[in-house]
Amino acid sequence: MTGLTVETLAAGTAPITSAGNARLGVAVLAGIAVIVLLITRLKLHAFLALTVGSLALGVFAGAPLAKTITSFTAGLGATVAGVGVLIALGAILGRLLADSGGADEIVDTILARARGRAMPWAMVLIASVIGLPLFFEVGIVLLIPVVLLVAKRGNYSLMRIGIPALAGLSVMHGLIPPHPGPLVAVDALHANLGVTLALGVVVAVPTVIIAGPLFSRYAARWVDIPAPERMIEQQRPSDAPEQHRPRFGATVLTVLLPVALMLVKALVDIVVDDPENPVQRVTDVIGSPLIALLSAVLVGMVTLGRAAGFTKERISATVEKSLAPIAGILLIVGAGGGFKQTLIDVGTGQMIMDISENWAVPTLLLAWLIAVAIRLATGSATVATISAAGLVAPLAADMSTTGTALLVLAIGAGSLFFSHVNDAGFWMVKEYFGMSVGQTLKTWSVMETVISVVGLGCVLLLSLVL
Repeated sequence: MTGLTVETLAAGTAPITSAGNARLGVAVLAGIAVIVLLITRLKLHAFLALTVGSLALGVFAGAPLAKTITSFTAGLGATVAGVGVLIALGAILGRLLADSGGADEIVDTILARARGRAMPWAMVLIASVIGLPLFFEVGIVLLIPVVLLVAKRGNYSLMRIGIPALAGLSVMHGLIPPHPGPLVAVDALHANLGVTLALGVVVAVPTVIIAGPLFSRYAARWVDIPAPERMIEQQRPSDAPEQHRPRFGATVLTVLLPVALMLVKALVDIVVDDPENPVQRVTDVIGSPLIALLSAVLVGMVTLGRAAGFTKERISATVEKSLAPIAGILLIVGAGGGFKQTLIDVGTGQMIMDISENWAVPTLLLAWLIAVAIRLATGSATVATISAAGLVAPLAADMSTTGTALLVLAIGAGSLFFSHVNDAGFWMVKEYFGMSVGQTLKTWSVMETVISVVGLGCVLLLSLVL
């Protein structure tokens, strides 16, 4: 958030009324339509389309152009600051894995132990375990190199392998603490963290199975594309002897180092829960995504680069080569964040909550619907979770411990519904997998919707028996 409110962005206009909500709703739809048309019809680069669409949204909403530009640039900067460095560090680690032969070692081991129909199940299991303590973006940059290499070298459909991995990461992100969205909802609704975590696992297991290995069968039929060559890191040089390949154990430990550091931080935060405690203060630092990934890169220079016989100059060259291919991704992801911030600052979230206040539906379904609406409008699962939790918090006062935990999960499921062009994650998946906007909508966006709907169904079933 940039601190701009509906009133400041609208330059002192009157509070939003029903007519104002209608105008804002039309403005949001028009802004999204501009982006889609620029990309699909005029073939404009996504970065430029998102920039133009954000400015168009501000104009349609009646906000001063200067304020709209401020919102867009602030959102772009915040997104790049939060995600950009992680993408860069992940790219460096991925390049070290590839050039040293470490990624080959992982792929060969996976292919040797899980073949044919077992491969999607192996990918969803790995992604779910790794995604438990990781932010979604971090999980993507760690898993994508392996997903692409497995798909290429094992001659698998990219969607058959990629969708299970994405499903595992997404389900963890939306439903399972210690991810920020579920934790905020637990706090806002005064839910029991242990009960929420336990029920979250119960909901997550069938959800990730249906949205991952099962749905990937259909996604692979709808979008049959090979792994993009431009995103597959180069193979080991032919002059690097086979015996210089990093060992499987050292390679896996290097990749899982940031996972372990962030998991330690999450566990300490839950058990200690005292920001002034020295142990928690240390783990807050070493378990932050930036430090955790940076540590993995520095360790990888030894366990991967030096183990493969790389000189210091070769390691430096590898790091430099890893950064060039991600420039376009950083700009697109940043522009997606700018569009999201513009949506927030013109008051879209408040508009959705105003409209939904009088919906006469059950509490769990109402919470899911509110989260869905805010997710569609802003593109942020975390914003949707926080906003929906704040709105339904009064309704949780008289609910049981189990009921409150299920309310948290209903909100989390709704926050994942139909990721589209205003979600930075949408553009990350599109670019990493080399898909068009239409292909991304038919695979990633539908997968997110399956997760949301199946998650809600599981929550409603549990509410009938608990």
